[in-house]
Amino acid sequence: MERAAVFDVDGTLVDTNHLHVVTWWEAFRQAGHLIPMHAVHRAVGLGSSDLIAHLLGDDRDKDRDDELSTAHKVLYGQYFDRLPALRDAGRLLRRLHRDGWTVVLATSAGDAELTALRRAIDADEAITATAGADDVQEGKPAPEPVERALELAGVPAERAVFVGDTVWDMRAGTRAGVRCVGVLCGGIPRADLEEAGADAVYDDPAHLLASLPELGGGMAE
Repeated sequence: MERAAVFDVDGTLVDTNHLHVVTWWEAFRQAGHLIPMHAVHRAVGLGSSDLIAHLLGDDRDKDRDDELSTAHKVLYGQYFDRLPALRDAGRLLRRLHRDGWTVVLATSAGDAELTALRRAIDADEAITATAGADDVQEGKPAPEPVERALELAGVPAERAVFVGDTVWDMRAGTRAGVRCVGVLCGGIPRADLEEAGADAVYDDPAHLLASLPELGGGMAE
């Protein structure tokens, strides 16, 4: 029976979380909102609308949400040609593909951003499908992105694992009924990932790749 390895992208496979922090912080600053960077960092991983709502609250001027989102996209888009993949991210995906896993990406990124992220990972031959922001109605921590990824893989939740770097990833994966694996390279503490549902936590893609033989009952079964 086939197995699916579903991956978040930002902060999990590509080292972009702090770029998102700085560009969201600047987008908010330009709109007159002084949001601490640590608060922005904790919100990274949410879709744009949910991130804005999380940081500004329901009493904000919602008519300006699109302006904020566009400002972030423009600022972040300046880095599209030099987004850095995390160490061994591409090797990890290729190894899983070679071992018979169906690899699917589940991300809050839109089409243009996702293209840049995939270019950074440089492992398109190992990626079967992607579930991006334009493919779902609700983003993480709702389970829909992971559920959509499973649909694309044609694999049931009990035959899948979801790898991510934020509490939003862990909550989405848990709600979708898949085993969740966290990575620390996005900057979220191990305890927070475990509390949100991570069954195992690794440093980064390189650590996960090196640990595949140890994951009995999980990714290596």
